[in-house]
Amino acid sequence: MEGAGENAPESSSSVPGSDESARDPQALPLEEESGDCARSLEAKKLCGYLSKFGGKGPIRGWKSRWFFYDERKCQLYYSRTAQDANPLDSIDLSSAVFDCKADGEEGIFEIKTPSRVMTLKAATKQVMLYWLQQLQMKRWEFHNSPPAPPAAPDAALAGNGPALHLELGQEEAELEEFLCPVKTPPGLVGVAAALQPFSALQNISLKHLGTEIQNTMHNIRGNKQAQATGHEPPGEDSPQSGEPQREEQPLASDPTTPGREPEDSPKPGPKSSLTISFVQKAKRQNNTFPFFSEGITWNRTAQEKVAALEQQVLMLTKELKSQKELVKILHKALEAAQQEKRASSAYLAAAEDKDRLELVRHKVRQIAELGRRVEALEQERESLAHTASLREQEVQELQQHVQLLMDKNHAKQQVICKLSEKVTQDFTHPPDQSPLPPDAADRDFLSQQEKIEHLKDDMEAYRTQNRFLNSEIHQVTKIWRKVAEKEKALLTKCAYLQARNCQVESKYLAGLRRLQEALGDETSECSELLRQLVQEALQWEAGEASSDSIELSPISKYDEYGFLTVPDYEVEDLKLLAKIQALEVRSHHLLGLEAVDRPLRERWAALGELVPSAELKQLLRAGVPREHRPRVWRWLVHLRVQHLHTPGCYQELLSRGRAREHPAARQIELDLNRTFPNNKHFTCPTSSFPDKLRRVLLAFSWQNPTIGYCQGLNRLAAIALLVLEEEESAFWCLVAIVETIMPTDYYSNTLTASQVDQRVLQDLLSEKLPRLMAHLGQHHVDLSLITFNWFLVVFADSLISNILLRVWDAFLYEGTKVVFRYALAVFKYNEKEILRLHNGLEIYQYLRFFTKTISNSRKLMNIAFNDMNPFRMKQLQQLRMVHRERLEAELRELEQLKAEYMERRTSQRRAMSDSCASEDEVEGEA
Repeated sequence: MEGAGENAPESSSSVPGSDESARDPQALPLEEESGDCARSLEAKKLCGYLSKFGGKGPIRGWKSRWFFYDERKCQLYYSRTAQDANPLDSIDLSSAVFDCKADGEEGIFEIKTPSRVMTLKAATKQVMLYWLQQLQMKRWEFHNSPPAPPAAPDAALAGNGPALHLELGQEEAELEEFLCPVKTPPGLVGVAAALQPFSALQNISLKHLGTEIQNTMHNIRGNKQAQATGHEPPGEDSPQSGEPQREEQPLASDPTTPGREPEDSPKPGPKSSLTISFVQKAKRQNNTFPFFSEGITWNRTAQEKVAALEQQVLMLTKELKSQKELVKILHKALEAAQQEKRASSAYLAAAEDKDRLELVRHKVRQIAELGRRVEALEQERESLAHTASLREQEVQELQQHVQLLMDKNHAKQQVICKLSEKVTQDFTHPPDQSPLPPDAADRDFLSQQEKIEHLKDDMEAYRTQNRFLNSEIHQVTKIWRKVAEKEKALLTKCAYLQARNCQVESKYLAGLRRLQEALGDETSECSELLRQLVQEALQWEAGEASSDSIELSPISKYDEYGFLTVPDYEVEDLKLLAKIQALEVRSHHLLGLEAVDRPLRERWAALGELVPSAELKQLLRAGVPREHRPRVWRWLVHLRVQHLHTPGCYQELLSRGRAREHPAARQIELDLNRTFPNNKHFTCPTSSFPDKLRRVLLAFSWQNPTIGYCQGLNRLAAIALLVLEEEESAFWCLVAIVETIMPTDYYSNTLTASQVDQRVLQDLLSEKLPRLMAHLGQHHVDLSLITFNWFLVVFADSLISNILLRVWDAFLYEGTKVVFRYALAVFKYNEKEILRLHNGLEIYQYLRFFTKTISNSRKLMNIAFNDMNPFRMKQLQQLRMVHRERLEAELRELEQLKAEYMERRTSQRRAMSDSCASEDEVEGEA
């Protein structure tokens, strides 16, 4: 009966990857093999007899099993004998770790998988080390090369290219640093080991009784066929099998054979027996561990040259592989571009609406196929992630086990050292006692010598175990790293495919929108079909989420800061446009995740303490990762308000507000309900953000009585609350923006500085984008109606949250110059679309929401900080000064006209009152 943890065999009819020559009775004799190639192939096969510990209850014990390795599946199969047709079970070596036992019987080792632990025993320690090293190399070869095709096993044995040989050779060299390679034990492993005798009755497996019956029937049929052809199959009593057994008998009686003692040797006397046992142990030790006694001389100069050449070949191979991958990527990109060009040409060449709709349906089928591919890759990624987590757990368990073994080994070494010192002291300085008889002294000396020999053997065994475990940890760690790299590559590929899926879907929706605009309100059949397609496209994501558990390109309703990812346009026709925008944002995010965002996160993680510098300026312009943004914003705010900040100031302002009501409290209460209606944190009835915002605005009204409260401050404070989450931090952020970053009278009653910046923006647009300004001037478009709110709330109502917060990252550090840069970049980003419009009303309608259509944050940032250069602060200050003087002159003139008007009104009222008084006097006299 086998162990309870064994799994059922994968196939009861055939053994994939098994060694047929090792199981076929007619193929057992090695003399029938012809040619050096056949012998070399047989030498590479890993197979042989091992004892397996299993069973239950009183019949639990060791049973001999025939083990053979499958190259294609990285499976170690085992059966009762080498002649069996079907294996009893298999062990998956791809996720297994190995361990050798130094404190147990000789030759015992373990194979540990996530599902079970199998204990095996080899005939000698040399055979055990050979099996462990070969299993390690097979596992490494499987993880570093794809499985060989079933039709070409010779190619797999011949090699899979120079790169694979270099990697395997490098791994063998690294493992040699821990444990020297063990020579192949003759007759104990390989095809020749199948000739060893076995006890059939003792090795019967009751757990796999069905497989045992099938194997028995197979052997009976083989024997009948052999007798019919005149050839008796080799068995326990056959002469063919008896000759190799008789040839092996001298090996069993040879005193130099590992792990065996001579049976017919004469027994010496008691005094000479110890001397002979010392000789036998020394021979056995030298024969078991040849790598400890044999000296190997190396030519260091030639070895260094070979290593340098191998390193150069490896580098050239990697470079060639990368170039091939690049050529493949370029070919795929070219094919995709050609296919898109052909599709566009076919769409434009289609004369009828039916042909165009057929092309649209073809695109739908392509999108569905791409979706299925992405789903398959997502499932593969999840399986790899699960495998990687299992590997990591195995590595951690193995590290803990190794640490325990090292501690145990250290404790044993200390005990051995103490015993050795004690024995030495006893021999050099014997205690004062009566002299022992000569025979007793000899026996005591011999017992001490025997103990020392045993301790030396134990020390050598533990050293061997320690070296092997170190090599096992080294290899398992490298395998885990390779699995992590593969998982990372699959994640990158999955993100790229998801981005491509979003792009294809957005193009499809854009095509539907153009067809919808072209058809208008026609009541034809095509128009009805188009409306159905649009409705299905808008409900596409919800249908996929309900039907499948895996979302291919999940676009959640809210982003990480609570803003709606799909803009909630009031006009029904713009809902399709909102879905297109959300897909474009998702696409750019996925494409930039590995190429831009990951290196940026690494740079921020390695930045350390924040200090004003050119590097920090570039990082802030590129955007702060979400996990670092609260810390960075607190530092930027402190840099601005450190001369204003006093401990306990915020709490004092709140207590003042509780004592009496501020005049602006009513206006603040009205604006609370109008703050970010597209953000769940300010629209949810149970959210605490509205109360926090109320307290921040009231505290600021007491902090700055000259401003008190101005419409727009609620959105500035709300953005600070969403990022910083703390009331006091958001309060000081609002103070930094209003009192240190923006000009002094930016939020005053007259909004003088705000009006000045609008005129400065007009001059900069005329300088940077003259064609656009001429087009807007031709249609009498006043941009200040659109851009005034941009500057007042720093784009809080205009840009999507992903771009808005990147604008604020640079704005808090550089100041209002960033607002001008991004205002110019927004118009440059949409310049072509604005130039296509030739009606003032259409231009106003487009400018009302065109900032929400910007989805590529990297492109907008490059326009703002590269295309708008040169952009000097000195020029901005000069323009502000000129326009402030003009505006103040206009305001003084307006005040003068107002005063003259009031004076005329006063004189007119006085004249009217005088005339009325004179008329009353005349009437009184009358």
